[in-house]
Amino acid sequence: MTAAAAPGAVLLDFDGLICDTESAGHRAWREIYAECGLEFPDGLWRSMVGRADGERLAAGHLADLIGGGDTPALVARRKQRKLDLCRSEPLRPGVRELLDAARDGGVPAVVVSSAPHAWVAPHLDRLGVRDRFAFLVTGDLTDRHKPHPDLYELALSRLGCPPARAEAFEDSAIGVRAARAAGVRCVAVPNAVGDPAELVHADAVLPSLSDYDLNDYDPSHYEPSHYDVTGLDPTRYDPTRYDPQADGVRTEGTPAV
Repeated sequence: MTAAAAPGAVLLDFDGLICDTESAGHRAWREIYAECGLEFPDGLWRSMVGRADGERLAAGHLADLIGGGDTPALVARRKQRKLDLCRSEPLRPGVRELLDAARDGGVPAVVVSSAPHAWVAPHLDRLGVRDRFAFLVTGDLTDRHKPHPDLYELALSRLGCPPARAEAFEDSAIGVRAARAAGVRCVAVPNAVGDPAELVHADAVLPSLSDYDLNDYDPSHYEPSHYDVTGLDPTRYDPTRYDPQADGVRTEGTPAV
């Protein structure tokens, strides 16, 4: 990798991108609903993503269906089940290879996550990759989280890297919005329960990080999206849904669902 071809830094989200904790949360809700003889609605999950009250929405929906009495205990078991599932989630495909390539090429890698350090760091230790990162920028360090650019701006400042020289990797529309707001080019990689249609504003959308080659880095290399979004309902992606000032919308990253 030549110095001219390499990005100045690679900035990686954690939840859903490095480790698919989002799928763990989705599975835990499915299992709780199944215990009650119910199917967890995909539409409900989509409405929860990006909301501070995501758990409350699902708990309220479940209570309406079962009459409410056992809901608090079910929600508590759902939360513990998610934590248990997350502890066994591996690195997503291509993450280790990207970190290897960055290390070999002298490109610093940084985690940029709205989640707290106490959530991110133990998982990176468990996954054996914490030492691959120059440092972690987590939600403890800024007042505003994604979709605001503050976390990315802090990472770039500490690196001394211009935004145009960095490459961000995200799995959510909120994360893409944060990177773009910071002036950073963003490659989106949807997680197993994400919707690629919501990532159309990324500079590139790849099925897996295994499809990304840091040794062939070129900001003009990728099409805006590797998914065909022709004919999709444009209301499925609504930027106002991610406005942190809107009622009930959370800043992304805190493992709320």
